[in-house]
Amino acid sequence: MGRVKQAEKNIFFGYISNFVILILGFWQRDVFISVLGETILGVNTLYADILSMLSLAELGIGTALNYSLYKPVANHDHEKIKSFMALYRKAYLVIAGVIAALGLLLTPFLPYLISAEERGDISVRNLSVYYLIFLFNTVSTYFVAYKYSLVNAEQRSYIQTNIATITKIITVSVQIAVLHITKNFLLYLLAQAAIELLQKIAVSIYFNHLYPYLRDRNIEKLTKAETDLVVTKSKALMMHKIGDVARLQTDSIIITYFINVGSVGYVGNYNYVITYGANFINLIFNSVISGLGNLVATESKEKQYHIFKVYRFFACWMYGFAAVGFWFLLTPLITGLWLDESWKLGQMVLSLILIDFYFKGGRTVLLNYKIAAGVFEQDRYLPLIQGAINLVISIVGAKMIGLAGVYVGTVVSGILANLIRPVIIYRDCFSKSVWYYFRDSIQYIGAILGIVVLLVPIRNLVLMQVNLLTFLAMAFIITAVYNLFFFFLFRKTEEFAYLWNLLMGKVKRVRTGK
Repeated sequence: MGRVKQAEKNIFFGYISNFVILILGFWQRDVFISVLGETILGVNTLYADILSMLSLAELGIGTALNYSLYKPVANHDHEKIKSFMALYRKAYLVIAGVIAALGLLLTPFLPYLISAEERGDISVRNLSVYYLIFLFNTVSTYFVAYKYSLVNAEQRSYIQTNIATITKIITVSVQIAVLHITKNFLLYLLAQAAIELLQKIAVSIYFNHLYPYLRDRNIEKLTKAETDLVVTKSKALMMHKIGDVARLQTDSIIITYFINVGSVGYVGNYNYVITYGANFINLIFNSVISGLGNLVATESKEKQYHIFKVYRFFACWMYGFAAVGFWFLLTPLITGLWLDESWKLGQMVLSLILIDFYFKGGRTVLLNYKIAAGVFEQDRYLPLIQGAINLVISIVGAKMIGLAGVYVGTVVSGILANLIRPVIIYRDCFSKSVWYYFRDSIQYIGAILGIVVLLVPIRNLVLMQVNLLTFLAMAFIITAVYNLFFFFLFRKTEEFAYLWNLLMGKVKRVRTGK
């Protein structure tokens, strides 16, 4: 199956998964808030972010090994695949041990993050027990996670997606039943841990059946050059991972310490919708990483450059569309249709979150191409600089202007990568001037700002009263205005022509039944 067809299959199942998970998540979060309240919601969000931070122990080994699998998978070299997978397994067992140790070392410090006044009747003992369940769920993931790398290298990420969807349906259904019956957060977490443990056991058995040659104990040792390549790329990715954690996973901790744990829950509601809404877009771009890896391995630089420009143009279109839609509709959704005005975030905070969201879309394109091309070493210190800048600005900002200050640090530190990584990619991958990249960036941002200015007075009229009808009407207007605006501005570009021909080819195949 070709790169495009595999990507289409990954995207199709990904969309189904995200739709199901989005609806289930709203249901779960609504019941959670009504039964347990904002403080427990904040604790739940905080612990999830802490464990994401601890996952820095993975240090990019998975990404480096996935890159190493592209060639043997393309060549159907089972012996080499076995060798890399054996290395991957050993590495992840070590990672699981490191995360467990770091997680246990953090346990005594949990009471210092949440004051006694904020946690109310939640005891320190219960805070620790909740955290240890989160830790168990994270550590146990690494005993099976390495097996997903093979299906992803084969461009069959839909297998992982479908497993996650089925697990989510079962987990949410059971957890909601537990909340209704017991109103107990501990039992809620234990239900999730039990279901996910059973899932991991089943997944391990399934992959052993899918790839029986992986059970072969006769495994050739990787050459020194192959091992050194993985180590070199892992060291570079380690810098990326640590810096990204310092930039992306510390906001909840800073908000909890300098503001309050309740605010983590408020921001979490907005981020929940943004994250799962954005997943519909991310699926398109993340589903083609292995296809890009194949492109880099088999095509000329000119062909790679042409596809990159198309990939990047489509990303700016889609992430811009999502950012504009979120800016106009997110607060009406949360405070008008879902919860109430007490859960409202300030417009400045929302704007900063969405500015970072849009630029993160640009970084997703750059990062995915870097992963596909194996370009890890050139900017290995950049994430460390970003992380340091984020921590300093976010902490100072939180003290000076509150919640918005935290996200000023996130935006400023993130934009550094939007400025530096294009230079590296254009120089090392395409041997071209990066001027064209920044010229196009200005055009795309200008178009998006123009659309926002045009839509503001329309929003003020349509959403004077928020109800389902006015919300859907505004969503339709945003969709029509944004996409027509982009169409007329960029319809004569090579990038649009490629996408249009791809779409028309797909429509033709559907009509003819081919």
